[in-house]
This record gives sequence, C-alpha cells and structure tokens, in this order.
Amino acid sequence: MKNIYFLSDAHLGSLAVEHRRTQERRLVRFLDEIRTKASAVYLLGDMFDFWYEYKYVVPRGFTRFLGKLSELTDSGVEVHYFTGNHDIWAYDYLATECGVILHRKSETLELYDKVFYLAHGDGLGDPDKKFKIIRAVFHNRLCQCLFSALHPRWGMSFGLNWAKHSRMKRPDGKEPPYMGEQKEHLVLYAKDYLKAHSDVDFFIFGHRHIELDLMLNKKTRMIILGDWIWQFTYAVFDGEHLFMENYVEGESAP
Repeated sequence: MKNIYFLSDAHLGSLAVEHRRTQERRLVRFLDEIRTKASAVYLLGDMFDFWYEYKYVVPRGFTRFLGKLSELTDSGVEVHYFTGNHDIWAYDYLATECGVILHRKSETLELYDKVFYLAHGDGLGDPDKKFKIIRAVFHNRLCQCLFSALHPRWGMSFGLNWAKHSRMKRPDGKEPPYMGEQKEHLVLYAKDYLKAHSDVDFFIFGHRHIELDLMLNKKTRMIILGDWIWQFTYAVFDGEHLFMENYVEGESAP
C-alpha cells in the first residue's frame, strides 16, 4: 500500500519571498523523493502566489514544479489540486497539460476506508466581511472576463503586487499564530460541520500557514498543513495512520 501526501501554500513566485528559486527547487526535490512511494498527492491550494490563465497564456516561471507534476501524473500518481484564494483562476491548463485533477470546492473523499474532508480553507467560518466581498468579486465570472481583457503584462503585475502588498501588511510577512479552539475559524467550522457529518475521520486544511494537529473528539482529527515558504510541512497517510512531517533536505521523506 502506497502513501497519500498532503501539502499546501507554497505561494510560488511571491514577490515577498526572496528565496523563491531555492524554495521551488526544494519543493521539486520533495516531490521527486516521494514519487515512487505515493499513490496520490493532494495540493490544498495556493501553491502559486498568483495564478491566472489567459486563453493562450499562463504565468511565467514554475517550470520545474509544473514539469514535476507532469512527471508524477505520467507515472501513474494521482495529483489533486484544490484551488485557494491565490489560484482561483486555474481553468484547464493544469488538468490538460499536467494531468492534475482540479477541485474548485471542498470535497469529502474516502481514502483507504477513512473519510477525509479536504479544502484550502479560505471562506470557511471566517466572519470578515471585507474578505467575503473580495472573495465574491474574485469568483465572479463577469469580473474574471473583464480581468482577462487586460494584457497579461499588466494583469500579472497587478496580481503579484496585490499579493505582495497583502503579505507585507503582516508582521514578518507571516500569518497570525494559532488563536485557540474558541477563536480559530477553521476549528469552529470543522466542529460545526461535524454536528451533521459525524462520519468524518480527518479534516485537512491549508490557508492559515500554521501547523496544527488537533483532536476534535475521540474519533475525528483536524490538520492545518503549515506552508512551503518557511515551514516545509506536510501530512502523509499510510492507510492506517496520519503523520505530520517536516521536510529536511538530505533526510529521506517517509
């Protein structure tokens, strides 16, 4: 039985990350290490800091990462990509050219007889009205069509600088630390979801850039995956146990 891997939030190409080429290469080396061990890889969103597909144009860069995704899928490894709030605008390129399976919303999946609720996590339980408005605009088809009318030179520059400005507003460019069970939006969302869906064994989210491993009750466990900017954390499921791991170059990934 081969492993299933979960990771998120690399934000490749971010103008706020100075070591972005090294970061991409580390991610590619990790994917190469697990290639023969994995039955599936789940990327839970925001692997790019800004990803927008025009009809005949895709963002510059990430060729090592995109090539590795194609190599994985060509070798029979399932790669699932859940869009986040930085890569909403993934249309058909990743599926057609790289062979990934694209998910645009949260999914409940049965993996090795366990029930997983998987999502990037943006918009789930977050009461911030400003964020909800921005998210609605980003998802609106008319707004997407209008943005597509911009020349890629201007559209990509706008998107990357917006993302940079958003990140640099935070101290050290990092997310706020864990707020506790009574305030963490994703924890509250998962607990509420469990009331009507008690069959869920694991909730796995990205988005928050914190590493969290929390038992919600005697059966159900919740994971927030951290990120691949500073933490290089991921989860691995061997069919029976789910582990949180940190990728250290030079050490073999499980």
